[in-house]
Amino acid sequence: MRNVQKLLLDSASEIGRDMRRLTMKDVIAEKIAAMIGSGLLAPGDELPSERDLAAALSVSRETVRVAIQTLAARGILAVSQGARTKVLTDDIGAMAVGMMRQIDVNRYDVDEVHAARLLIEQQVVGEAAARISDRVLEDLRRSLVTQQGCLEDPLRFLIADREFHVAIYRESGNSLLSDVVTDLYTYMMEYRRRIVSRPGAIAGSLSDHAEILAALEARDAARTRAAFARHEDRIYTTTRSLLSERDASPGAGS
Repeated sequence: MRNVQKLLLDSASEIGRDMRRLTMKDVIAEKIAAMIGSGLLAPGDELPSERDLAAALSVSRETVRVAIQTLAARGILAVSQGARTKVLTDDIGAMAVGMMRQIDVNRYDVDEVHAARLLIEQQVVGEAAARISDRVLEDLRRSLVTQQGCLEDPLRFLIADREFHVAIYRESGNSLLSDVVTDLYTYMMEYRRRIVSRPGAIAGSLSDHAEILAALEARDAARTRAAFARHEDRIYTTTRSLLSERDASPGAGS
């Protein structure tokens, strides 16, 4: 039973908050740990400043500071006076409670993951469009402003991007499906990091996000599903392109 409970907890969000009592610093610590576990943040990476991270996660700088200290105490982050906080390890141990800690999504083919994500995401975001609260809509508007300030900072953009997606998934009212699609979102994150570093990539995602937000504000499920499908097709196309470049490069497969 304990394993089932753990399986349903989303380490990247507040999903499962009715099963255990978490302080906000615990929630943020788990979100940062989930970013590390998914490959969004890798060992050696410097975290954004406390101010930028707080803006991306829609919390106070003090909350971010305490969450970072929590992860530093676990040996996951390194905090140094006068320097940016760094990721020490991707071994997040007991904090690895997401669905895909049981199923490694990265071992599946890109076409399979694309089809699975489309299938599940369409159901989740359609439900979210009907149920989304005014508070979350306001959070998404603020997130879009934050993302617009990340055109030259791919890592910070990806952190805000993840928050944008998870906030919408969570509004579906189905924590299990939200958990699954959140993990599908993390597919091949190391390639996503490279993709968003390309000229125009962040601007394209921002345009998609603006369409998604407009559809959600209208509480139009069909329009929201269509906007998400276009966004996912963009991710799929760019990922396949990068994989093709990798396979065609000298020494590939050696």
